[in-house]
Amino acid sequence: MSDQSLDQLAVNTIKILSAEAVQKANSGHPGMPMGMADVAFVLWSRFLRYDPRHPDWPNRDRFVLSAGHGSMLLYSLLHLAGYKLSMDDIRSFRQLGSVTPGHPEYWRPAGVETTTGPLGQGFGNAVGMAIAKRFMAATFNTPDFRLYDHKIYAIVSDGDLMEGVASEAASLAGHLGLGDIIYFYDSNHITIEGDTALAFDTEDVLKRFEAYRWHTQEVNGHDREAVARAIKAAAAVEDRPSIIKCNTTIGMGSPNMAGTAEIHGAPMGEEELALTKKAIGWEDKPEFYVPQEVYGFFAARAAELGKACDNWHSTLKDYKQKHPVKGALFDQFYNPHVPENLTEQLLKAVAGDKPVATRSSAGKAEQVIAKVFPNFLGGSADLAPSTKTLISGENDHSRDCPAGRNFRFGVREHAMGTILNGMALYGGLKVFGATFFVFSDYMRPSIRLAALNRAPVSYVFTHDSIFVGEDGPTHQPSEQTMSLRVIPNLVVIRPSDATESAVAWEVAALTKDRPVAMLLTRQNIPILDRKKYADARGLKKGAYVISEAEGGDPQLIIIATGSEVYLALEAQEILQKEGCRVRVVSMPSWELFEEQSEDYKKSVLPPEIKKRVVVEAGQALGWERYAGDEGLILGLHTFGESGPLKELAEHFGFTTQKVIEAARKLLGL
Repeated sequence: MSDQSLDQLAVNTIKILSAEAVQKANSGHPGMPMGMADVAFVLWSRFLRYDPRHPDWPNRDRFVLSAGHGSMLLYSLLHLAGYKLSMDDIRSFRQLGSVTPGHPEYWRPAGVETTTGPLGQGFGNAVGMAIAKRFMAATFNTPDFRLYDHKIYAIVSDGDLMEGVASEAASLAGHLGLGDIIYFYDSNHITIEGDTALAFDTEDVLKRFEAYRWHTQEVNGHDREAVARAIKAAAAVEDRPSIIKCNTTIGMGSPNMAGTAEIHGAPMGEEELALTKKAIGWEDKPEFYVPQEVYGFFAARAAELGKACDNWHSTLKDYKQKHPVKGALFDQFYNPHVPENLTEQLLKAVAGDKPVATRSSAGKAEQVIAKVFPNFLGGSADLAPSTKTLISGENDHSRDCPAGRNFRFGVREHAMGTILNGMALYGGLKVFGATFFVFSDYMRPSIRLAALNRAPVSYVFTHDSIFVGEDGPTHQPSEQTMSLRVIPNLVVIRPSDATESAVAWEVAALTKDRPVAMLLTRQNIPILDRKKYADARGLKKGAYVISEAEGGDPQLIIIATGSEVYLALEAQEILQKEGCRVRVVSMPSWELFEEQSEDYKKSVLPPEIKKRVVVEAGQALGWERYAGDEGLILGLHTFGESGPLKELAEHFGFTTQKVIEAARKLLGL
């Protein structure tokens, strides 16, 4: 069989596998996999560097399917390439419990580099991976060893490029000159509603990307040799990211549905599938058929790439012998050594007796984290002076300084979120991003996907409540704390003082399988005397008794978070002088608390003590789970207001006196 015939056989295999899986599931998107089969085959058969035996090989090329609705394209390729994805897995496409969900999910199966589907997210993730790659190359490559020399590839769609997050990420990628990026733009002129002329075709996409300082090309996406030439040309451009506009026909191969919106997001139907198979000479083949020649071709490719992977690991051993300092640093990146006294180092960094904003104390703790973990890096969305997150003594990351650990994301919160996800999923790095808490709304889709990806991203959200003050409700978080708490697998921490903010950074730095959001004050608040109150290490359990009732079992529990813990402690002191037995619980993290044993949770919040007051300068909705039926919640039911901090506290009832009044009411005093 000629090479050209074998290539066509492989392309047809990808098309039919994808279409049959969608048809069997009676759900999915067959059009994009069929339309991009030629492009994807050229990439995977000639250029993409991978090893199915070692899917986590650090120097593999990254392939991101940003157009995640076309997931069967990726699953077909992974199966053919020899990854642990069986034909039974293909048959189970979109079924409950399968490893082939409707849209790709990170490492389910191995080979899926990130969760995609929400359009624009994969685009930004891949930018993050390119940033991570360049950082690693600048850190570890030497004149005699190139440990990191791979590329970042992605398939993006019209829909991806309509989303604003892609524009944010593209702008930053061009500014940084990320020459390792090669994107394939599937320009098939079809969206769910119909032709892209409805909302998009008046824009010249390539001119937009030229303005972003990208290298651009345009090809017939069904001309495999033209695609190969374009990839080679893009790879030769080292100072700019590249995008290749691939003009394709959605559902290519379908006699009656190709080029129509009908084949975008629904099965083509048994009749049209049969006609499609007949049109490409597949009518006599059983369902889910793969020719042995195609399996053999991909097996030979995997064997060839496997040698490259083996050589890389051998080179790594030589590298560590010749460059022992860098070799030790490499090991620290992938298997960090955590000093036993990390907590003590953090607490020492924030020690003091004057009131201080937790954004400032957390900033001091961050410096300790940066020294302990050389793979720690990140930045802010143009707010570093306010979020206190610049790493001392480190350079800004830029085209000219790719090893810089301080990132300047610009006013691009959403891009920052999705880029951080890509950096975290790349491997070997601990990453953080910072902005004002209210603007977490701009990056919420990326935060949600970080949780779904189990990506260990640390978020530093400052200006955490209405006590932002005069800037008013546009800048005052009111509902954001509770809105983050409802995201599964996201840890939200609202520290009560400098000491808790230090321990919060420890939790964030050591968390490996989920994101952590730290909510920090703008205003100065007292540093609690830990000789008088319980150790701040209690934060690690999510909630703890920070001050026990005097004179016997508590009659009432005050639960507070963040800057309101001090109010609870002041109220306790006054109430106990009146003969009331009051326990104060600091509850910086619901998520960490819920992971504790039932015995521990009952020891902190005994079910029999039903008189409880909750105090948090955020939305009250949701606190019922801890306040109980007989409790009172001092929280918000509105947005904030513009005004001085003290006046806002009086206006919204976040004062010691209001806490006392609520306690007295519950106790019948």
